[in-house]
Parts: sequence; structure tokens; C-alpha cells
Amino acid sequence: MEGEGGKPAAVVAVVTEPRFTQRYREYLEKQQLLDRQHRLEKMPDGTVALPVLGEAVPERHLRELRDRVAPGSTCRVTQLLDPVPSKKAQGGSPAQRLRLEVSRWVEGRGVTWSADLEADLPRSWQRHGNLLLLSEDCFQAKQWESLEPELWKTVASALGVRRVAKRGRVSPDGTRTPAVTLLLGDDGWVEHVDNGIRYKFDVTRCMFSFGNITEKLRVASLPCAGEVLVDLYAGIGYFTLPFLVHAGAAFVHACEWSPHAVVALRKNLDINGVAHRCQIHFGDNRKLKLSNIADRVNLGLIPSSEEGWPIACQLLRRDAGGILHIHQNVESYPGKILQPPGSSEMEKEHSSYPQQIITNQWTNGATRDSRRKMPSAATKPEWQRWAESAETRIATLLQQVHGKPWKTQILHIQPVKSYAPHVDHIVLDLECRPCALLG
Repeated sequence: MEGEGGKPAAVVAVVTEPRFTQRYREYLEKQQLLDRQHRLEKMPDGTVALPVLGEAVPERHLRELRDRVAPGSTCRVTQLLDPVPSKKAQGGSPAQRLRLEVSRWVEGRGVTWSADLEADLPRSWQRHGNLLLLSEDCFQAKQWESLEPELWKTVASALGVRRVAKRGRVSPDGTRTPAVTLLLGDDGWVEHVDNGIRYKFDVTRCMFSFGNITEKLRVASLPCAGEVLVDLYAGIGYFTLPFLVHAGAAFVHACEWSPHAVVALRKNLDINGVAHRCQIHFGDNRKLKLSNIADRVNLGLIPSSEEGWPIACQLLRRDAGGILHIHQNVESYPGKILQPPGSSEMEKEHSSYPQQIITNQWTNGATRDSRRKMPSAATKPEWQRWAESAETRIATLLQQVHGKPWKTQILHIQPVKSYAPHVDHIVLDLECRPCALLG
């Protein structure tokens, strides 16, 4: 149904909390009240609106929902002024709907639809709530320029969103600022929920990696109760928040040098109720003044976090040491030889201590993290070789930073995702403990 001017007419909806949505849906379907032509809609306060048929909902159904279907639930009626059609109502795959609506609209503007224009349509995209993020390799033909900005309203309508943005290349400015242009809408702020944690960010200012969800889940399960942790590359809180919300870390020092990411990080700490257990350190973490405080250090930067290794060693507690979670992109091209241990420029900054390095020498007292077997059958030889190289170099750095030998132990190598057939993002869990003083 359309209202005046071709706009969708408002529809009536029943609103409740997300945890009661399924019960409400089942009841409304059974009573033949559920409107299948429109999508459920998340409201600004976090509740969910379920579109219903007709211009009103009989009070007896509202009482039934409140009292019997989901006791204690919020149950109110609202109007959705700009309802989004369901996939069933739109018909066909999203790509098919996009092609159909855009081609019709283009021809209606007197432009001949061609194979080149069709090939220039996107085949995939990211959806962030009601914002569509297009990749850089679509809508590049010159003909599109004369059709803007109305073109983006057609794209939004075809795919059931209200805002459209297009991605460019990540700028090489060290802060990984995404080159994203907002094409339709007033702002680029969106929200994602992973494992019960809310992440808000501006897609035109900050990046969000969907592929890191497995590592965020793993981090959430680590035994961090009572620990102090430093997240050297916090971003919008990808790992800071799981450490605080689920892993039970007592306190996190979050380091980040992108001002846009810091704005989002502050919001995310607040909305997840953990701001009182986190301190944000804005700026270059290589100039961080902290030392001797961390039970764990997270180094979540790719392709390499190597520049953060010296400060990570400085942060570990001198009396008890701790665990480093080191992210790295590792290549596994046939015949590739890894850089030999100790060849990094960063190690040349500290060379005044004798090179007595102790690795893989453990008797007892290992932490809960180290009970996992390593390596696993799924570990590639290149991952293991890189981990052993990193372990040796970290041991050298620890001795140089602290002036005494330390023991290091590879606890676990965790694959995160593959960027190409021969490039893998992995995480090395490395336990680092000071050796007992001799004589």
C-alpha cells in the first residue's frame, strides 16, 4: 500500500523487548494479525516493532500478550511512518530487485540501459541496520553522475534501507581511516551487536571487521577475572569490550590514536556499562608512559603489531609477567623464508644487556591458558615457524627491557581468517614470566 506521493502508508505495530519478539511473533501469526508485507523494525530505545494488519489492535490481544504470552513484557502500539517492505513483498533476490528497480528508473529518465551499466551494479554489499555500504568497484561509469543524487534513493528503496554510503580505499595514514562517502542520509552512525555487546560507530570514520567475530568470542571466554589488561590498538573496542563484559577483566587500559575511534570507544564503554573499568589513552602507544602494570597485553593490529612489542614487554608486571596476545598476518607461499630472529630494527634500540634467553623451559605453575595443547593438527608449519621466531624475539626484548632473563612459552596459535589463499590472520598467545633470581 502507498500513501500520498507514492510513499509507503504508515502501518500499525506492536512493540516489545527483543527477548520477547519470538513469542509475540508466534502469537500474532496464530491470530492472523502479523503483517508479512513489512519487516520487523528496531526502535531507537532498543525495542522491536512487529507490524500488524489493520488500523488497530484489539485490546484483548494486547492483554493476552502482556499477561499470558510474555508476562512482564513491554506491550504498546505504535505507527511505523516509513515501513520497510519484507523480502517476500519485494520478491526475488536483493541483486535482482536492485537491477529491476534501477534499470526501470534509469530508462524512465531517458537513459538507455546497457550491458555496461548492468555490469557496474553491485553484486554484494555490507548492511549496517538501515545503512547500505557499497564497495568501491560499483557505480563507476560516467553515466551515473548525471543521475545523482536521486539514484541513491532508488538504490535505497530497492534494498529496503534509508541511508547509502560507498567505500573507497583505506587511507594510508596509520589510523586506517576508511574512505567512505555518505551518499544518502544525514549521518553514518550505525550499531552492531556481537555476543551481547553493542558497538556504535560512524562508518565514514571508523572500520568494523565482521571477520574478527571468532576471536572476539574466544577473548570473551578467557580467564581474566581480577586482571589488568592493556589493549594497545583498541579501535572502537573490538577486544576491549569482550575483555571487560565477558572475560571479567578488572581494568583495561585502552590505547588508540584515531580521534574518531576514540569518540566511538567512549560511547561503547558507556552503553555497555563498563566505562568505570577502563581508561582511554589517546595518542601513539609507543610513547605510553605506563609500565609494570599488565597481566595481559592485547596487540590486535594487522598486518603486524611488531612496533608494539617493546612497549608490550615494558607493560608486563616485573614480578609475575603475563600473557601477550599477538596478531599477525602470516604468509605461507611455497619457498618463502621467514626473517631470522633478532633481525628486526626495533631490537637495536636495546642492546646493553647480555643475551641470556630462556624459552620453552617450564616445570610447573603454568596458568590456565597454557593447559591447551600446542601445536594443533590444524596449525600450518608457517604459523608455527613464525610463532617460534616471535617467541625468541620477545624473550630478547623482555631481557633488554627488564634487565634480567625471562621465560617464554607458546600457549596457542589461533587462526582468525584468511585474506588470500596464502595469507592468514592468526593470534599467538605467548606466556612470559621472569626467571627466579639466581644466587
